[in-house]
Amino acid sequence: MQRQGKAKTPRRPGHKKTSNTEKDPVGVYCRIRPLGADDEECCVEMISNTTIQLHPPDGLKANRNGDFKETQYSFKKVFGIQTTQKELFEDVAKPLIEDLIQCKNGLLFTYGVTGSGKTFTMTGSPGQGGLLPRSLDMLFNSISPYQAKRYVFKPDDKNGLEIQSQVDALLERQKRENMQSVPKTPVSSRQKADPEFADMISPEQACKYDSVDEDSSYSVFVSYIEIYNNYIYDLLEDAPFDPIRPKWLGGGTPVRNTEFVTPQSKILREDQNHNMYVAGCVEVEVKSTEEAFEVFWKGQKKRRIANTQLNRESSRSHSVFIVKLAQAPLDADGDHILQDKNQVNVSQLCLVDLAGSERTSRTRAEGNRLREAGNINQSLMTLRTCIEVLRENQMCGTNKMVPYRDSKVTHLFKNYFDGEGKVRMIVCVNPKADDYDETMLVMRFAEMTQEVEVARPVDRAIYALPAGRRHRNQAFKEELSRRLEERGGPSNPDDPELMNQLIDSLPALPACELLDATDDQTLPRLVEVLERRHRIRQMMTKQFSKAAITLKSMLQDFDSNFSAKENFIHDQRGKLGEKDKVISSQKTELERLENKSKTLEYKIDILQKTTNIYEEDKRSLQQELETREQRLHRELSERKRMEQRMQGMVADTKHKWEKECERRVNAKQLEMQNQLWVKDEKLKQLKAIVTESSSGSAGGGPTERPDKPQRPSREKDRPATQKRSASPSPMPTAPPVHQRHRRSHSTGGEKWVDHTPSTNLELDTVMQPIIPNAIKVSAPSEKALAKCHKYVLTHQELASDGEIHTKLIKGDVFKTRGGGQAVQFTDIETLKQECPTASSSRKRRSGSGTDDQENRVPAASSSHVYQKRRKP
Repeated sequence: MQRQGKAKTPRRPGHKKTSNTEKDPVGVYCRIRPLGADDEECCVEMISNTTIQLHPPDGLKANRNGDFKETQYSFKKVFGIQTTQKELFEDVAKPLIEDLIQCKNGLLFTYGVTGSGKTFTMTGSPGQGGLLPRSLDMLFNSISPYQAKRYVFKPDDKNGLEIQSQVDALLERQKRENMQSVPKTPVSSRQKADPEFADMISPEQACKYDSVDEDSSYSVFVSYIEIYNNYIYDLLEDAPFDPIRPKWLGGGTPVRNTEFVTPQSKILREDQNHNMYVAGCVEVEVKSTEEAFEVFWKGQKKRRIANTQLNRESSRSHSVFIVKLAQAPLDADGDHILQDKNQVNVSQLCLVDLAGSERTSRTRAEGNRLREAGNINQSLMTLRTCIEVLRENQMCGTNKMVPYRDSKVTHLFKNYFDGEGKVRMIVCVNPKADDYDETMLVMRFAEMTQEVEVARPVDRAIYALPAGRRHRNQAFKEELSRRLEERGGPSNPDDPELMNQLIDSLPALPACELLDATDDQTLPRLVEVLERRHRIRQMMTKQFSKAAITLKSMLQDFDSNFSAKENFIHDQRGKLGEKDKVISSQKTELERLENKSKTLEYKIDILQKTTNIYEEDKRSLQQELETREQRLHRELSERKRMEQRMQGMVADTKHKWEKECERRVNAKQLEMQNQLWVKDEKLKQLKAIVTESSSGSAGGGPTERPDKPQRPSREKDRPATQKRSASPSPMPTAPPVHQRHRRSHSTGGEKWVDHTPSTNLELDTVMQPIIPNAIKVSAPSEKALAKCHKYVLTHQELASDGEIHTKLIKGDVFKTRGGGQAVQFTDIETLKQECPTASSSRKRRSGSGTDDQENRVPAASSSHVYQKRRKP
C-alpha cells in the first residue's frame, strides 16, 4: 500500500535551563500518626485541616520550671489519624504522577523523627499501600496501552536515553533472554507477587490519568539507591558481597575494625542538562506494576535497618526510589517511534524516605549505631542549612552560596531547588510527649521550608506532527481486517496464519518427481500450475491495490474533514489561549504583588526587630554612659580636692622652708658680721698701738689712750645710710649721689594690660606699683591684648601665717601665626606685708645687749617691706 510522504519533523533544540520567572512554594504537608497506647500523653492537636497546635507536656514544665506557651503551625494540608492512604495519595502524590506523564519532574520526600511513620507513609503495608506502590499503579494504568516494546529505549549511561530500531530491540531481547539475566514478568504476577506486597491496592482504589498523549510511546525505568553514612550504594546491583558490611578474611574470620576498608561509593555527576545523577546506577525497565514491585522489593531487602530503643525497624539510611519515564512521538504513519534522540522526553519522580533524626541520649546508641545516627543527623542538618540559605537568598535578595556539596542528599537533589520541578514534603509527626523537643525542631524546619520557592515546570514543546496518528493507524488496520473478513479471509491481517491461508487457497502443486530424463509431462504440468498461481496472485494484488487506493481516498477525505475541524479547534484554542494569557498575566501580577507584600512585611518585621534591638542597645549604652560620667565626675571632684589639699600642703611646706632658710641666712650673716667686727676691732687696736709707739718715740710726750672703739662696719657689706661704729667717719669731699631706685619694671614707656581680678583686696601698703599707660581689666580679652605690648597679673594668696602675699606676674604680648595674641611670662614680683616688731625679734642675736640694740631695725610709723623676686 502506498502512503503519503511523511511530514518532516523539525529538530528540537537542546535542553536549556528555563528562564521562567514563575515560581511556586514548596508544598509541605503534615501527617499525624496514632498514639501507640491510649494512656499516653499527647502533645499535638489538630486545630483545622491546615493548622496544628503543640502542647508542652507536663513533665517538661516540671523539669525545667518554666511556663511554656502553646504554639501553632500551618501547612498546606494536615492529615489526621483517620486519614487513609488513598486520601493522602490523591492530595499529595497524584498531581506529581500527572506531571510526570506531562514531562515534568517531581520530588517527594518524607521527613520526621524516628518512629513517626515515614516508611509506612511511603511504602505502606498489605491492604494499605503507601505512596510509592500507588504511584506506580497509577502510572502503569495510564500508559499501559501505549508502552513501547522492551529495549526500544536504551539508557546511555549519561542520564539520557537512546532509541533503537525494532530489529535492534528484538536482537537485544533475544540476547537478554538467552543470558537469563532479566526474568520475564509472570503472567499471573499479581497472584505470585511477594506476600509483603500482595493485595496492597484493591482494584476499586486504582487510579488512572486520562489525558495521556496517544501519539507517543512510553517506557518506564526504575532505580533504587540508598545513602548510608554519606555513601551512595545501588540496591539493585548484583554484587557478590554486601558492600556495606566489612569484608571477611579466609577461614570465616571478619576483618578487624582497624583494618576495615571504606566501601566504594557511587559517584554523583552532572549531565549535559545540569541535572545530578548517580553514575553507574542500574536502571531496570519495567512493564507492569507487579514487575516494578518485584524490583523494589529486591532492593528493599538490602536496605539498612536496625533495632533501636525508639523503633524496632529503624531506617539507618536515606532511600531514594527513582521512577524515570521516557516518551517519544510516533512517526507520521503512527506505526513506529521516531528514530531521533532529540525527540525523546525524559521526566523523573524521586520518592525519598529520609531516615529519622534521633538523639543518642534517648536511643543509647553505641558503636556502628552511634556512627550511623551521627551521619543521619549531619545530613539532615545540611538539608536544613541549604533550605535556610535558599530562603534568605530569595527573601532578602542576597546571593550566598548554598552548601549542597556538604551532603550527598542535598547534592543529589540540587537541580530540583535550582532548576525546575515540583517539590513536596510530608512531615510525619508522632504526637507522644517524649518526642516534643524533636517535634518542635521538625515544625520549625517545615515552617521555614514553606517559604522557599522553586521554578514552576514548563510545558513540553508541541511537535509539528498531526494528532491522532495512532488512532488513524488503528482504524486502518481495523478496516483492513473487516475487508478481509468480508472476503472470507482472516480478520487480523497481522496474524501469521493469514499468509498460510492465502497460500492454501492457491491451486495445489502437482507431483514434481521426475522419473525419467525423457519425461515431458511433469514439467509442463508444473509450469501450467505455476502460471495459474501467478495469475491468481496478480489478480489478488490488483484487488488489494484497488482496495488500498479506495481506503487511501477515504482516509484523505477523513484527513481533510479532520483538518478543517482541527483548524476550527485551533482558532478556538488561539482565542482561549489569548484569554488564558490575560488571566495568566493577571495571576502573575497578583502573585508578584502578593510576594512583594510578603517580602515587604518580612522586611518590616526584620527592621522592627532590628530597631528594637538597637533601641535596647541604645538605652543600655546611655545608662552605662551616665554611670561612667557620674563615676568620672566623682573622680574629678576627688582629684580636685586632692590637688587643692596637696597644693595647700606644698604651699605650707614651701613657706615653712622659706622662713627657715631666711632665718638661717640671717643668722649666718649676723655671725659673719660679728666676726668681721671683732677682726676690725683688733686691727684698730693694733693700729692705735703702733701709732702711739711711733708718736711717743718721736715727741716724747705722753699719749692719751683712746676711748674704746666701737664695732666697725664695712661699707661694701652694708648700705651707706647705716653706721655700725660710734667713731666719727670722715666727711666725704663730695656729697654722695643718691640714685633713685626703680621700684618696678612696670614703670617703663610700654603700654600695659593691668589684669586685676575683682576678688583682690586693697592692702594700703606704702609702696604700691604704679603702671602708667595701662589698660585696667578684670578679665583679659583679645581686644585689650592687641593694643598693648606688656601684661601684668595681680595675684593674691593667703600664706600659712595669715599674711596676704601679692604677686605681680609680668610678661610680653606677641602675635601668633594664627592671628591671635599670646603672653610669655618673664618676671614675678612679690609684695609682702610684715609686722616690724616680729621682724626685729626674728633678727635678735643671743649675744650681749649692746649688740642686740645695734642690730635692731629702727621702728617706723608704717613699716611695709617691698620685696622683689625676678624669674627669667
